[in-house]
Amino acid sequence: MRNAVGHMSEGWGPGMAERSVRWGILATGGIAASFTADLVDLPDAEVVAVASRTPDAAKAFAERFGIPRAYGEWAALARDEDVDVVYVATPHSAHRAAAGLCLAAGRNVLCEKAFTLNAREAGELVALARERGSFLMEAMWMYCNPLIRRLKALVDDGAIGEVRHVQADFGLSGPFPPSHRLRDPAQGGGALLDLGVYPVSFAHLLLGEPSDITARAVHSEESVDLQTGALLSWESGALASVHCSIVGGTPVSASVTGSQGRIDVPHGFFFPDRFVLHRDGRDPEEVTADPADGPRGSLKHEAREVMRALRAGEAESPLVPLDGTLAVMRTLDAIRDRIGVRYPGEAPDEDPTAQLTPA
Repeated sequence: MRNAVGHMSEGWGPGMAERSVRWGILATGGIAASFTADLVDLPDAEVVAVASRTPDAAKAFAERFGIPRAYGEWAALARDEDVDVVYVATPHSAHRAAAGLCLAAGRNVLCEKAFTLNAREAGELVALARERGSFLMEAMWMYCNPLIRRLKALVDDGAIGEVRHVQADFGLSGPFPPSHRLRDPAQGGGALLDLGVYPVSFAHLLLGEPSDITARAVHSEESVDLQTGALLSWESGALASVHCSIVGGTPVSASVTGSQGRIDVPHGFFFPDRFVLHRDGRDPEEVTADPADGPRGSLKHEAREVMRALRAGEAESPLVPLDGTLAVMRTLDAIRDRIGVRYPGEAPDEDPTAQLTPA
């Protein structure tokens, strides 16, 4: 069980810092390859196993990255006691099943975003992790990015006064054919869960969970959202405008406006190499990434945070707290409720704001 301060009851802890953290990779797609490529460059990480739905895919991935064990089923990886933490990189429609399998077997888990299809599934995973005393974290790499952490610190310290408005967008031009996973309801298709999770998470990072949500969308023939716009509001009077699209490329930028200034984040706001701080009465200041932090698109920061937390014996990361992940999922559910997007197997009257309980 997890203790009162959110630490794991056994296993990892400060005494384990002398050895590498042993990773398992669940799934073999593009994001799994990108994460593994960054992971193998970390001196205190070791990738010891990979699993896919087919032995051939697992074997090919293992040969590509020099991974000693390849499994043609997820359960075999979940049972591997030499694995300290599993990175779940399936489509989000399978996150509940894949991460749940690993947590039930006693593995720690880093799970890609969107964390699950809906808040109910997310609550089930969080409850399972807390019951088992296992580490669980959403792979929201934006929250671990050093420059985003610098931006948040400036906002929290009052550099631009009280936050009045947040804007963020993420759109791809496509076009994506009907057969593509982004248009497949069975895989949680649509712009919102795949791309919109970034603008929504950016707003949550700075303002927390909104008190009211309105949204509109354009739907595909498959009944997923091709583009969605949402207006989030807070009791403080702050607003956030978020937009996502799979039918038009957008600036993929963000801004935070406060009562005494503004911060502009250019293209690629969720992994920036710079941002511009505008303070009333002062010249603009450009804040740039430290070259020592590595390439702009590096996924190493989230991997390092997982390993830091494991060595500290923490059951969750303070950078990507589970309660924050649940709040984001409730917001995504509420937006989907407003735009009328539901996925196979979801109850038609499921309340996204209902109390979350374990399965």
